[in-house]
Amino acid sequence: MAELKKVLSFRTILLITINSIMGTGIFFLPALGALYAGPASLLSWLILSVIAIYISMCFAELVSMFPTSGGIYEFCKHAFGKFPSFLIGWLTLVTANITLAMLIIGAIQYLLPFEGVRASLAIIAVSIFFILVFNFIAYRGMKTSATMLVVFSFITLFTLAGLMVPGLLSFDPSRLIPFFIQPKIMILVAIFFIAETFFGWESPTFLAGETKNGHKVMPKALVLATIIIAIISFGFVLTAMGGAGWEGFANSSSPLLFLADTHYGAIGVTVFTLLVYLSIIGSVADWVVSAPRLILAMAKDKLFVSQFDRIHPKYHTPHYAIVLQTILSIAFVLIGVGSYVTLLHLLVPLLLILYSCVMVSVVVLRYKMPNAKRYFHAPLGKVGPIVIVGIFLVLLILWLALTESALTTLSLGISFILMGLPLYLLLEMYHNPKAIRFVDDALAYFTLLFERFALPLSVRRQIIHLLGNIKGKTVLEFGCSVGTLTMHLAEEVGPDGKIWATNISKREVFITRRRAVKNGHNHIEVLHDPFHTVRVHPKVPNIHMIVSIGSLGYLQNVGNVLKEMNQKLKKGSKICFVDYDKFFDIIPNVEWLNSDQRIKNIFSESGFNVSVVRKQGFAWKYIFIYGIKEKEIK
Repeated sequence: MAELKKVLSFRTILLITINSIMGTGIFFLPALGALYAGPASLLSWLILSVIAIYISMCFAELVSMFPTSGGIYEFCKHAFGKFPSFLIGWLTLVTANITLAMLIIGAIQYLLPFEGVRASLAIIAVSIFFILVFNFIAYRGMKTSATMLVVFSFITLFTLAGLMVPGLLSFDPSRLIPFFIQPKIMILVAIFFIAETFFGWESPTFLAGETKNGHKVMPKALVLATIIIAIISFGFVLTAMGGAGWEGFANSSSPLLFLADTHYGAIGVTVFTLLVYLSIIGSVADWVVSAPRLILAMAKDKLFVSQFDRIHPKYHTPHYAIVLQTILSIAFVLIGVGSYVTLLHLLVPLLLILYSCVMVSVVVLRYKMPNAKRYFHAPLGKVGPIVIVGIFLVLLILWLALTESALTTLSLGISFILMGLPLYLLLEMYHNPKAIRFVDDALAYFTLLFERFALPLSVRRQIIHLLGNIKGKTVLEFGCSVGTLTMHLAEEVGPDGKIWATNISKREVFITRRRAVKNGHNHIEVLHDPFHTVRVHPKVPNIHMIVSIGSLGYLQNVGNVLKEMNQKLKKGSKICFVDYDKFFDIIPNVEWLNSDQRIKNIFSESGFNVSVVRKQGFAWKYIFIYGIKEKEIK
């Protein structure tokens, strides 16, 4: 089976980490901080640097414990359990795509600093082009991707150096006076808006599984990269405001181009427009490469659709996850094409929530797994992270209190998180018998109300046709739901036949029994079976044929169930299974139901010879699996 390969060295992952964390923040946010707090925003950068370095140490401890492609999802899985880790993984996926959209829109706005329909269309077109190119490179392997990311890292560092050196040479301390031009509380507000400069620790953690000696190398890279970024950021802000004047810098719509014009003139604007654009695009490339690893890790844990846990046998990349990431990236670019600032306001509170979860996980794991091997220990690991969470809470409160429409923006962000709940419910329906029982019980009367849509009369007739003459026969209906098909089977077998109907849901069993009595079908025996996903009910006797609707997708042990069915049938007996796939033409059923050949192989291993036919239904595809018992299986 193909696996991810460890190909990243310390120097490579360090440069990738610098590029990942710094992102576009350094190009846009120093001016925004100056706008809110003036020259005193330098204090904001100092405070934020200390906080960021400590956070990087917490990340370093966690990644030293779990150097896998799951990154922060993996940390939180061990700390909090299944459902919270899903929400954190989903939140990470949402923030990754908001970040990606923000990065690419920010880059193109540097190239196309005008508005209107044509500008929006141009942004969309260029964005999609780069998304496709970067995802293709990511698809072709980590070595190729790493080379690309390292090149972009050098471009970013060169761009910043090119603006800092002349700023240092023309530095005039008087340009920073008066130092406090806003109320001192604005220093904290400025921290909220410049914080995204340091956000991005999660991205390189997704590459830990492909880093040589990752349990030791990744912690060093995270901490050292954050220290380097802190020095660069403070130096850049200081030389920008002291070398060109804070007011012009703060009020410029393109602050880096303002600096380029100040230091180099018109030619400098042209050159640095291209350099800044390439630097920001490089951050896009970093997220494109790293985010699919999160999807891969969640899919392996059955907390994402299982089809996305595959690794390409030649390129050793999560190719299915990369394709999905391409689609998500394009979707978020279309959603966020309007404004970099709007996306920033949406992103920062979500990241503060996400990082709060990571900080708490450090404390939880100190108590939960005290003896686990840690190759890096964050100082004050049981107290410091809680202090950081408190700081995040203060920043959120200040943002909500002082920013117009902040509550609306936060509500929108939370709604993105809640969108993951239907996916989690679907996954639980695939893999968790308790969830199957709960949902089936809760929706039993809803299922009864809409049974004609879920299982139309034409489909029921098709099933009866595939079974052939069942007059006087004994039939097992494995998974009877609310009795939609059960009543038809009872009429077809007649009073001399027998229907054994089993189901996992008590409420659906109650409804089926009541319908049988109402219709006078005394030859129906309905059995509730809490272990329906792993066996055939032991009270079911030898039978003539088996029919099942919508059960295969949630069986926990398909082979065992089919073998038990085989033992209750005579050679040549007919079976007919119908299941659902491609709900709303998008959501797949469990992986093995996607392949006709795999379905045939699984049934063949249990002694059945079947044919598979797929037909389009109302909002899904029906999978008809029918055939005969071909041989005995013990």
